[in-house]
Amino acid sequence: MDHGSERDTPPGGAGDATAGRVPLAVVVVDRDGLVSHWSSGAGRLFGVRRQDAVGRPAADLLPVSGALPEDLHDLPADAMPDAYGPYGPGDGPGPDLDASLGGHSAYPTAGRARLFPHEHGGGTAGADPAGAARIDVLWWAYPLIGPGPSRLLVLAADATRLREQRGYDDETAERISPGFARHTELPASDELERRLPEILPNMGPGLSGRIVSQILELGYPVLEFSQYDRVPVTPYWGVPRRPGRSRAEAVVPQQRSAPLIPTGAEHELEYAAVRERLEFLNEVSSGIGSSLDLGETIREVTSAAVPRFADFAGTHLRSAVLAGEGFPDGPPDATTVMHRVWVEHNDEPGRWDDTVPVGETFAFPEHTPFYQCMVTGEPVLVPEVTEELGNRISGEFEKRDLRPLINGRSLLIVPLKARNVVLGFMVLMRRPDRAAFDDMDRTTGAELAARAGLVLDNARMYTYQENVADTLQDSMLPQVAPRTAGCDVATRYLPGTRLGRIGGDWFDAVKLPGSRTALVVGDVMGHGLNSAAMMGQLRTAVQTMAALETPPAQLLRNLDDLARRLGENYLATCLYAVYDPIRGELHMANAGHIPPVLVRAEDGRSELLDLPTGAPIGVGGVPFESTVVRVRPGDRLVLCTDGLVEVRGSDIGEGLAALCESAAHPAASMDAACDTIIRALNTRGGRKDDVALLMARLNGIPDDHVAEWRLDADPRDVGRARRLVGDRLLAWGLPQAVETAQLLVSEVVTNAVRYGGGPIGLRVVRTDALLFEVTDDEPGLPAMLSAGPYDEAGRGLRVVTRLAREWGASATGHRKTVWFEQSVVAGP
Repeated sequence: MDHGSERDTPPGGAGDATAGRVPLAVVVVDRDGLVSHWSSGAGRLFGVRRQDAVGRPAADLLPVSGALPEDLHDLPADAMPDAYGPYGPGDGPGPDLDASLGGHSAYPTAGRARLFPHEHGGGTAGADPAGAARIDVLWWAYPLIGPGPSRLLVLAADATRLREQRGYDDETAERISPGFARHTELPASDELERRLPEILPNMGPGLSGRIVSQILELGYPVLEFSQYDRVPVTPYWGVPRRPGRSRAEAVVPQQRSAPLIPTGAEHELEYAAVRERLEFLNEVSSGIGSSLDLGETIREVTSAAVPRFADFAGTHLRSAVLAGEGFPDGPPDATTVMHRVWVEHNDEPGRWDDTVPVGETFAFPEHTPFYQCMVTGEPVLVPEVTEELGNRISGEFEKRDLRPLINGRSLLIVPLKARNVVLGFMVLMRRPDRAAFDDMDRTTGAELAARAGLVLDNARMYTYQENVADTLQDSMLPQVAPRTAGCDVATRYLPGTRLGRIGGDWFDAVKLPGSRTALVVGDVMGHGLNSAAMMGQLRTAVQTMAALETPPAQLLRNLDDLARRLGENYLATCLYAVYDPIRGELHMANAGHIPPVLVRAEDGRSELLDLPTGAPIGVGGVPFESTVVRVRPGDRLVLCTDGLVEVRGSDIGEGLAALCESAAHPAASMDAACDTIIRALNTRGGRKDDVALLMARLNGIPDDHVAEWRLDADPRDVGRARRLVGDRLLAWGLPQAVETAQLLVSEVVTNAVRYGGGPIGLRVVRTDALLFEVTDDEPGLPAMLSAGPYDEAGRGLRVVTRLAREWGASATGHRKTVWFEQSVVAGP
């Protein structure tokens, strides 16, 4: 080491030298010469804030030229070799930091410079602003090797402040030359390895470990006083540790643990320690809450504490918080179930996984510090988990031994609260080789937990609102049967990406008399609960009017009147279509909605149907027109809302063209066809609106699966109806359905003969079920009667209700139709 020190050291050697602590500026420079890490000490020494320094060229901020003042040139030659010989130029004035910043030095270098502090982060190092105080700076530069962009570590200290702390007014009374001591010579050098992640914020354990290992290999920064005392310069954060306060310093001799800093400087250091903690909390606050996702927020909160504040952090939350339910009721107790939702540590990988696995659910035992924090809502500090306490805590948990993980560690448990209710708690621990938690750490941890609790509560409320919105949306979307008479249906719904996710898009497929199916898609303008509520009202109204066989144009007029009665701001678009599989026709009306796409089965060609657009629902005073489109079996009809085809910054025509192209793409099934459309149009990006998609394959019903007869309103035609139905079912190969079908047809036709008038129509349609329709000239709908035990009539509809799969009645004009379905049972 320093030759002068070895030659002139008094008896007792360096081991008796007084060790001291001076605040260090710590800077990491990347391969491009830009600052990547800038400690709070660097900000205080050079007058540049961290946010202004990171990303700037290091040469603009550090003393890169004129590194040696004239008085250092006069040092005796025998004082220079170890300080400069192996690490810098062997002759000449000494090293220049510019060479290290430029990557021209493969060895650690040290030097001294005078500069003027930056003012508000501006200017250039070494500038001489009027009235600015000059700073005498000592610096050490370590080249870094290995993966990652970091290439140089620069340490700097205020030499003037150090002289003042040692009681010298005249710098010539003391010779100070920077040098390096080996790791094995200085036990205090271990502290750098422990503290570097705390000094440099946002530095991960991997990078800090690599830097520390290279520093300890190349040499530790040393100051030399009067060529007798060699003082290791160690990073410092906090109030000077008094004897017995730090477990790590308790084993160091008294003369090494006593600070060189006089008592009068403690107030300044206390202020610095408080400011360091405030900066830490400020950085944590800006780093957490970047997402409203509860899981991501939990990971951010837990990871913020390691490694800068603790070596282990585990977050536990109440079940109601994790499930995104409402706000927990009352304080937790012995029955409260807690979930361990995330664990972060800097121990070897996997050490904690088996004993404290993430995802574990349990109630914390009483008589443990965890339970005490949970029920009181106050931090619990255990400076050191003794063997006795570790045994007691471990004994409260079944089938696991916590002692190897917690004994000897410092423990701090802080509650996570919001609105004065405990949502959970965070367990923080430090290893035995690190300073124990103290009262200032308790305050810092409590403040960290308070900020984390607010962020977690925001994420919890957002998750709760998301769950409510999803539940409401799901409850309002219909359960569409995948198959109706002559028609297969597939649907998709995608919630919007906006906050709240709930919207006013809907679709529906309504079964109608005569084997027909009503297909509807609509979009309430706007988003949120109001739009969803209006959507629910309009959808219910459409279902009711469709069941009454209201023609498409009339249905939209009625819907428009309803919307205006509900409020002035109720606006929606709607497309309503009725498919008749027997006639092969689509009856459609449009109220301001985007046009549907029809894919022809014959040649696979797709086209936008040209329909009268009409005004949106709620405008009022605008007529609606109905259009009939002829279709063939196998054709596909695609209805969707504008969220699928409309993207901000693009013309809607591009979206409609993409819809036509993707709809015509061959697919193995209806679901696969819907997925193809969604994938094709979702890849364009920029979608924020919700999307409703309905696709119907129009299969039609073959002519030989339909039978129709005309009956007279004569009781004798009831028997004829039974014979006609029986013969037709036998011809279709359904002998097992004959008896029930004849009984039900007899009851319904008898009612038409007795209470109806004019000719009676009877139709049987065979699909996946048997559909029977009886039509007469009486528009009044039938009603079930309460027949007494001696009544001869009034039981017909009860028989139909009991034996038919389902039945109903509808009136159109001056006629009504009573229909019922019977399951198909094939014969042997």
